[in-house]
Amino acid sequence: MNILSPLTASFLAALIVFIGSIVQGSVGIGLGFVAVPLLVLIDPGFVPGPLLLAALVLTALISVREYQSIEFQNLSWAIIGRTFGTVIGVFVITIMPVSKISLLFAAMILLAVIISILGLRIRVNKKNLFSTGVLSGVMGTTSAIGGVPMAIIYQDLKGPNLRATLSGIFMIGTILSILALFLAGKFGWNEIKLAGILIPGIVLGYMISVRTAKFLDRGFVRPVVLIIASFAGIGIIIKNIL
Repeated sequence: MNILSPLTASFLAALIVFIGSIVQGSVGIGLGFVAVPLLVLIDPGFVPGPLLLAALVLTALISVREYQSIEFQNLSWAIIGRTFGTVIGVFVITIMPVSKISLLFAAMILLAVIISILGLRIRVNKKNLFSTGVLSGVMGTTSAIGGVPMAIIYQDLKGPNLRATLSGIFMIGTILSILALFLAGKFGWNEIKLAGILIPGIVLGYMISVRTAKFLDRGFVRPVVLIIASFAGIGIIIKNIL
């Protein structure tokens, strides 16, 4: 039972995505990690559809802001992979609880972080971009947290390149996820209304991120990406254990 008034719930939801959009607007990922667990506590209806629509607004804004920094090389393979992953994600949510595969997601994320910390890198090539895109599509469609895999593979890009490239991939991927949810009967007018509550927070957070991004571009982007990825993986594990 929701003990919050509609006005209070709406304010808190907008505040949560405001913070999340500052993070994502500064680094390239973070909205889903910050917002998903908290929005579910307020109203599970915010995830994934409404949050995906709000995230689409954010990724579009970032893409426009840093369009000239997009790394177009091999970008198509990530998008193709994301498309396949989206289809798989829709299939997954129609036949089984997301919790059944979320622990696998978490383990893969943490493994990738450990590999990165040890100095190893996942090579940016067509095969790996496609595979990572598939994983991103599945995670994005089932839980609205699909940015971490792509951020890890692109972690060595400079701040503007990372944000712009990820936003370009996420924008197309998010459109596909929303369309897939619509076709599966899980996205409609109610999700659009809930997204309307989130979008003001998204826009305000984006405006703040214009300044915070410049600060992180001084060499802090990669460490922050790995920290966010680690917390995302650990958070998924804790959520499923408790």
